[in-house]
Amino acid sequence: MFQLGKAIISEDIIEKDFVCNLSACKGACCIEGEAGAPVTENETKILEEIYPKVKPFLRPEGIQAIESQGTFIKSPQEELETPLVNGKECAYVTFTENGTASCGIEDAYNAGEVDFRKPISCHLYPVRIQDYSEFSAINYHRWPICDDACTLGKELQVPIYKFVKDALIRKYGEDWYAELEKVADNYAK
Repeated sequence: MFQLGKAIISEDIIEKDFVCNLSACKGACCIEGEAGAPVTENETKILEEIYPKVKPFLRPEGIQAIESQGTFIKSPQEELETPLVNGKECAYVTFTENGTASCGIEDAYNAGEVDFRKPISCHLYPVRIQDYSEFSAINYHRWPICDDACTLGKELQVPIYKFVKDALIRKYGEDWYAELEKVADNYAK
């Protein structure tokens, strides 16, 4: 691990390769698991605000889940998350014609209906950030459903930090990311 500002970063972020392979996994990270996507306190307000503009992009099952549970939920562990449809996929999930999961929030963003792309936890995936009082821990979340993404990343030689560049800049800023690149370059030497 190494420190960059108030972030403690796992070396996996610069050592491991990763590129989402949606043709292989069909967006399983939005469907599988036991919980919705983590959301921040600020994002809960955004989700409430943009829901009317996102709603036309959602499936009826997702709309029903959101309207019965809310635009976000608090887990039994007191964590903020997106709601699920019948305890399975994220309520904001949509599907393309070939069955690949997509994000209704991101669909609305791409259509110019909202300025919010999607929760930062989704944008950062497979990176997970745990905030503590004095620092943030930045780690690589390994999940077998992403094995094809690891294979593709290795084939294309794209380290995780480069794959999630836009999301890291969104979270920490361009200067922070430039410092991360310097650390990664020095690490490679």
